Amino acid sequence: MTAHVARERDKTKETNLMAIAPGPSITGLTETEAKEFHGIFVTSFIVFTVIAIIAHFLAWQWRPWLPGPNGYTTSMLQDVPGLISHTISQFV
Repeated sequence: MTAHVARERDKTKETNLMAIAPGPSITGLTETEAKEFHGIFVTSFIVFTVIAIIAHFLAWQWRPWLPGPNGYTTSMLQDVPGLISHTISQFV
């Protein structure tokens, strides 16, 4: 084997190792830090989404975005005592 062929073989091995071995991350985070950040991000996103859904439901109950046949005059909040008594009766 000539020296030139040996050098080319070594370059090919080095290139293959570089493709397999993970290099430094673009963000500068280690894999563990990236997984921890991802977990916090996903949890925060889910909590935010749940809060947004609850807020939209409550806003809809207060003032529906699409008016009914009588306009914006009807709302579940107008019958709060009836709603409370119905809710309590479900638990009893």
